[in-house]
Amino acid sequence: MSTEQELPMHTESFTIVGMTCGHCTAAVATELRGMPGVESVDVDLESGRATVTSAAALDRAAVEAAVDEAGYELAP
Repeated sequence: MSTEQELPMHTESFTIVGMTCGHCTAAVATELRGMPGVESVDVDLESGRATVTSAAALDRAAVEAAVDEAGYELAP
């Protein structure tokens, strides 16, 4: 039995504009996974949504920059 308490994870979804294929989702996922504190990323092409689980809430500007780096836009 561990004496350490697990910190609650924060999950947030973002709408990504411009993804049209599996390569698109992979590029977005790679950039988002590279953000500090990110534990997991699920990008769904059909819905255009990226669901990110992290240790704490992510800064929207940082998420926008990561999505931009992948070549796509974060919806307002």
